[in-house]
Amino acid sequence: MLVQLFCGTSHMQNLLHFFCLFFIAVLLSSCTPSSLPEVHLSGPTMGTVYNVKYVPVEGVDSSELQTKIDACLLEVNQLMSTYMTDSELSRFNQWHSTAPFPLSAQTLKVMQEAKRLGEMSEGLLDVTVGPLVNLWGFGPQARPEKIPSAQAILQAKAHIGLNKLTLGTTWASKSDVDLYVDLSTIAKGYGVDKVAALLEEQNLHNYLVEIGGEMRLAGKKASGQEWRVAVEKPVTSERAVERIISVGNNAIATSGDYRNYYEEDGKRYSHLINPNTGYPIEHNLVSVTVLHPSSMTADGLATALSIMGKDKALALAEAEQLAVLLITKEDNDFKEYTSAKFDEIVTLHSVAGQE
Repeated sequence: MLVQLFCGTSHMQNLLHFFCLFFIAVLLSSCTPSSLPEVHLSGPTMGTVYNVKYVPVEGVDSSELQTKIDACLLEVNQLMSTYMTDSELSRFNQWHSTAPFPLSAQTLKVMQEAKRLGEMSEGLLDVTVGPLVNLWGFGPQARPEKIPSAQAILQAKAHIGLNKLTLGTTWASKSDVDLYVDLSTIAKGYGVDKVAALLEEQNLHNYLVEIGGEMRLAGKKASGQEWRVAVEKPVTSERAVERIISVGNNAIATSGDYRNYYEEDGKRYSHLINPNTGYPIEHNLVSVTVLHPSSMTADGLATALSIMGKDKALALAEAEQLAVLLITKEDNDFKEYTSAKFDEIVTLHSVAGQE
């Protein structure tokens, strides 16, 4: 059994935030009878579970494939976990030196994408933000729900920043020995991409891969119909579906602050921390859904755009030709905004059609 890896709060967020996505996709995939039903594989990973559905082909044994999937994800865990003290990432975080630290090609690839997305979002996606997340009580070392002082926030900010992380071809270094890198905002998506690549190597081209809500789809269901995915309505009082969509051969990731927050003295504090200010976000953008060929990229972008707010997020999406669905809360109601790329590649289905 795989151990829990990324922060417990992130695990609960992903389970609550995205739980309906996979299972509604599964429900919709099973509505039409087929002489060749999909194979469903599932198992624990990264503090959550993975689910894989694929249309079988001759010569692929499902039990052997599951063994390969488990080994693939275990390798990612052992490289990038912040819960395993002997993981490669944990050893880098424990490296109290500014000298280069040798890293695997996989960990460097994820770090490089994290830095690229961080620069694209003007520093709002920052995988070194852990000290601030912990300070506000949302990290693996969760503290009592007490609002930190301005001085404590400044002290934490002094030890974060992507500019303190340098990446070489086979190594990484940090200019601040206390720099702490947490890849949980992007590593689940990377795991999805790794599993998808594994399926492709097995000549499987019709599949759905999901880890903790991060999802990637390709081809069609056994029935010949497109895969369909439900986007959850951003409400805390019930489980409701906002949209049912088909996304083609793409990954899909959703981020929001409507599940993971706390209140103190009548004020709501989101788990999404703006690393530039050191404080939780306060704007009205409550949910962001991103489509991209890479689940790793969609995963990171969903978080970055959630922190940016509606106007900046939509502007970045148009400038970078990103497919995004933004949901804001305005006058006690929800309003949707979509980018041109989203409208181009997404097929919308009636919510009632899920029945």
